[in-house]
Amino acid sequence: MAESAACPGFQLGRPRYDQGSFLGRLRHFVDIIDPRTLFVSEKQLKDCIQLLDDYKHGTLPPGVSSHQLWEAQKIKQAIIHPDTGEKIFMPFRMSGYVPFGTPIVIGLLLPNQTVLSTIIWQWLNQSHNACVNYANRNATKPTPTSKFLQGYAGAVTSAVSIAVGLNVLIKNANKLSPASRTIIQRFVPFPAVATANICNVALMRHSELSEGIDVMDNNGNVVGSSKVAARHAIMETAFTRVVLPMPIFVLPTIIMSYLERLSFLQRNRRLMLPIHSFVCLLTFSLSLPVAISLFPQMSEIEVSRLEPEIAVATECKSVTYNKGL
Repeated sequence: MAESAACPGFQLGRPRYDQGSFLGRLRHFVDIIDPRTLFVSEKQLKDCIQLLDDYKHGTLPPGVSSHQLWEAQKIKQAIIHPDTGEKIFMPFRMSGYVPFGTPIVIGLLLPNQTVLSTIIWQWLNQSHNACVNYANRNATKPTPTSKFLQGYAGAVTSAVSIAVGLNVLIKNANKLSPASRTIIQRFVPFPAVATANICNVALMRHSELSEGIDVMDNNGNVVGSSKVAARHAIMETAFTRVVLPMPIFVLPTIIMSYLERLSFLQRNRRLMLPIHSFVCLLTFSLSLPVAISLFPQMSEIEVSRLEPEIAVATECKSVTYNKGL
């Protein structure tokens, strides 16, 4: 039976959509972050893994369609780490990033923050980010717990320091009107979070720079460990972590500053928080797949750009590596 364009023939371990285009990566990551996969039972997961194993060994039961196989691979990729083969803890999966991260985003964007509330929300945000970064890292090399703690401490310290410092500067800016001061304060979370996210990724994955990450040939065989590939992986991931919070912490602030002036909301102040929460959820849900689609998860790099020992270990012109998410 011919496969439709919407459901191409299944290829084990290959993405369903073209990863050479942004649109293809976007469709791929919309699958990966599908929050419905959070509700997959242990039995469903085992059935999906078994189905993929049957396909791999040529023992697939009759009547199984490509659509079923793609769905099975989607569920496995959303739950199982590609390097360790272990389940990722639910709040730290990419499919759990929006559901578990939205309450923190709402807290970060609440108006009239005190120094204490700023510290608490920045700490919660970077704690969640650190765990997500660690859970979705390239795990071809072991990462000591001490490195995780160093990255976590550095991210939290940088986020809190920047956020508190900016808030103090704004409060002491005598030339600003109270209204201007309030609006500017709402934008403080973005530079704090963006800077901390870079520190978070760099510190959490610093060991990859010294040890390298595995690179694979066209058949998926590891041909060596590359520090150059590790540098590319970390830079690409850090860039997405700067792009990701940009609409999340900017658009809701602009939208809410407009909505709060509406006479309807002026009369119904109790609706402010629900509307604010919905705007944050919507913006976060749209921003996440766009940001992580900037680069493919399994990135490709020319062998000529890597270490000489890798160039002599393979005849391939390019190799792939897991960038992490």
